[in-house]
Amino acid sequence: MADIDRRTGQVIDNYQSALQSVEIIFSTRIGEMVTLREFGGGALEVLGRALTLKTIDTFRLLLAAGIDLWEPRFRVRRIALTGTVDEIRMGKAGFAIEVDWRPRGHLGDPTVERVQTFGWFGGRVQRLAA
Repeated sequence: MADIDRRTGQVIDNYQSALQSVEIIFSTRIGEMVTLREFGGGALEVLGRALTLKTIDTFRLLLAAGIDLWEPRFRVRRIALTGTVDEIRMGKAGFAIEVDWRPRGHLGDPTVERVQTFGWFGGRVQRLAA
């Protein structure tokens, strides 16, 4: 399956399409999409709060739930906070998200092809080095 990159218009592969989908999920507020009010990740509503353990856990839960609800090509295994202590103190934390990659999950096939990890930093989803 191929898709189109929403920024460049270039053709992207199935995995890049799934990453782009996750970025859209995380950047959409619940209730913002008129045709599907329940769509979104809910993480934007937490931004700006004090970075406490409770806030971090809430973020992790919202990220996992958003992926599990709206992107069937991924099944979340683990979400870990990334960054140095100083980066976290400055509010520049990110998350490393480990998922089961199911390239035909959107077609109802739950077969896991491999485990992948990507990051969410500053509102952008990025591939992480292997």
